[in-house]
Amino acid sequence: MTTNTPAVATATPETQAPRETYLNCSSGFMSWAGTLDHKRIGIMYLVGVGIAFLAGGLFALLVRLHLWEPEGLLFSNLDYNQVFTLHGAFMVFLFVIPAIPGSIGNMVLPLMVGAKDVALPRLNLLSFYLWLTGAILATLAIVLGGFDTGWTFYAPYSLYTDKAVVTIGLAVFVLGFSSIFTGLNFIVTVHKLRAPGMTWFRMPLMVWALYSTSILQVLATPVLGITVLLVAFERLYHIGIFDPRLGGDPVLFEHFFWFYSHPAVYIMVLPAFGIISELVSVHSRKPLFGYKLIAFSSLAIAIISFLVWGHHMFTSGQSTYAMFAFSFLTFFVAIPTAIKEFSWVATVWKGSVALNSPMLYALAFLIIFAIGGLTGVILGTLNVNLHLHDTYFVVAHFHYVMMGSISLAFFAGLHHWWPKMFGKMYSETLAKIACLIIFVGFNMTFIPQFIMGSRGMPRRYATYVPEFEPFHQASTIGAIILGCGVALMVFYLLQSLLSGKKAKENQWGGVTLDWHTPTPPPHLNFDHEPKVVHEVYDYSTLDYESMQRDAT
Repeated sequence: MTTNTPAVATATPETQAPRETYLNCSSGFMSWAGTLDHKRIGIMYLVGVGIAFLAGGLFALLVRLHLWEPEGLLFSNLDYNQVFTLHGAFMVFLFVIPAIPGSIGNMVLPLMVGAKDVALPRLNLLSFYLWLTGAILATLAIVLGGFDTGWTFYAPYSLYTDKAVVTIGLAVFVLGFSSIFTGLNFIVTVHKLRAPGMTWFRMPLMVWALYSTSILQVLATPVLGITVLLVAFERLYHIGIFDPRLGGDPVLFEHFFWFYSHPAVYIMVLPAFGIISELVSVHSRKPLFGYKLIAFSSLAIAIISFLVWGHHMFTSGQSTYAMFAFSFLTFFVAIPTAIKEFSWVATVWKGSVALNSPMLYALAFLIIFAIGGLTGVILGTLNVNLHLHDTYFVVAHFHYVMMGSISLAFFAGLHHWWPKMFGKMYSETLAKIACLIIFVGFNMTFIPQFIMGSRGMPRRYATYVPEFEPFHQASTIGAIILGCGVALMVFYLLQSLLSGKKAKENQWGGVTLDWHTPTPPPHLNFDHEPKVVHEVYDYSTLDYESMQRDAT
């Protein structure tokens, strides 16, 4: 008699069921649209701010193409003003302010503190939908006839123009609430959900940066909300706040706007500082030089940033003593910023530096931010500022600090955490090429603008005298090169999702908790509750030899 022995199936890596991650734990549109998972919300933010960045960049290219000739190439003066305003509004309110906190911050902050999620997940989802609502309202303003006030909405012009100022003001108001809710969430998460053993001085510096940013978001953003509401009431009901015809004061609008918008500069740049702090440590295989100094400098920047708004108004007629005070405070805020820059350089010095794409973007940031910071000191000097105010020198400085530095830090963080987010690795070769193209294109775009500005070329003009034509044309060529670099980056990142190699569990050899979770992370972030027993950035806890063997 024969007996049938049941066959025993052996699971091979190809036949094993895939491990459950936050990406595959549920499927369908509603599983994403109604998710409370901070990682999925971070991905939705990433898609949204990415689209806003590409739209703002397209408007910028149109502006530069128009300025190829002294009399303008593409638009009437009115249309140029609208395209210019769209570029500024999309970049500032829809990309630069929410980009790092909303996408990378949402993704990594709970992982870094050892939490399962943010403290207020429903509020987190609401903040994303408020951002989306603001983006829709901004787009609707274009459909309703556009707006041509510049991204600052300066009175009295914003009160007189017949464009959709109230609609875009409502968009900014809604976006402000999104920013506030994100900041509240991060503050509560840092205070209440840190893993056992994670003291304040064992927190990664990315967490310190996001925490300082959140304080600014919660305290400063309501001022912007009130200001745009006052503009709307002034337009609709003519109550005489900013309108000089009704006894109002247009300079009051500038005080309100810059009281928010200068802290907003640091809402944008502090998360970038946090990314660079992480990257220079991980990719140099060294603990950060001056950890506590960097942590406290983030808080110092957050505090001082509330006191320097008047340096945007040196030509507005304020008193000599006020201008002296604001000039001094502008120099003073450079101290904690310089502490960070020197600490990053000291960390890289004699480190085992890996020149991979995240580190190359970080090094590009150090150069670009140094140029932006030093030119800011020039503009903080009273007598020089009076000459350079409202020239292309200010445009170039602004873009070096805001767009160049923050975008490069965002790209650096995106490349650094991309393997952790998606479990896929992009082409390192293409990433390095794109970084070089972006760096060259950015400098070629804005260095000519420093020269133009120092020679008196005013900003926001649709036409110019032929004397400045070579500089404008060089700047336009640089913008096209920059756009090509960004297009290449988008290409290889999307390609990695389709055909990229599987990323390692700890792709770069990081020691913070975000690298101690599986790749991609599970729905609840950690299989077991993490416990912190080492000082932050203690690289002696990693066995690099075994990591290298696993990689080969």
